[in-house]
Amino acid sequence: MKVRQDAWSHEDDVLLAETVLKHIRDGSTQLRAFDEVGDELNRTSAACGFRWNAVVRNRYMNQIAEAKKERKDRKRATSFSYYPQMRTIWSPQTMVEHSSRSIDHEMSLETVITYLQSLTQSNLQSTSLQRENELLAKENQKLQSRTLELERELKKIKQDNSIIEEDYQSLIQIMNRARRMAILEDEESLSNAAFKMDKNGNLEKLAK
Repeated sequence: MKVRQDAWSHEDDVLLAETVLKHIRDGSTQLRAFDEVGDELNRTSAACGFRWNAVVRNRYMNQIAEAKKERKDRKRATSFSYYPQMRTIWSPQTMVEHSSRSIDHEMSLETVITYLQSLTQSNLQSTSLQRENELLAKENQKLQSRTLELERELKKIKQDNSIIEEDYQSLIQIMNRARRMAILEDEESLSNAAFKMDKNGNLEKLAK
């Protein structure tokens, strides 16, 4: 089981950011990135996700936007390379040239099906990312609730310690007063006592 309590270093944050950006560019999910960083740093995936959303993500907003754009451009280029007929049909120049006639004869049914399947796959990836964000948001909310709970417990412990300290000081004062009174009584008893010397030369206290 991965259990780490040490703080995140600058190098850890950089590794986390670079890994997440790489997965974004490659069209992968952030959960996979968190798993990869977790294995590298011996941390849990949830800890990596919380660190990314709470601290690191805000520092890399521009890089995230660039990575998403690069992923989108790469996907578009890949789609066009796979489906040259679609690229030809839907280019602005071709639409003008063929505006007065049907274009159905230039696009096979198989090409349309393959293209629609690629769109479906893209939608599935978007759904996966949305689900991932929802899970991370729930995890973040749980951690925040736990933090508030621990803060309340710490506050109560401090209050209890303060009460115990006050009771202890009061007890010390009572004991000191009692000790002083006992000493005074002993001194008074000795001052009022009468003594006589026995035949052996020892002092003997006389009863009143």
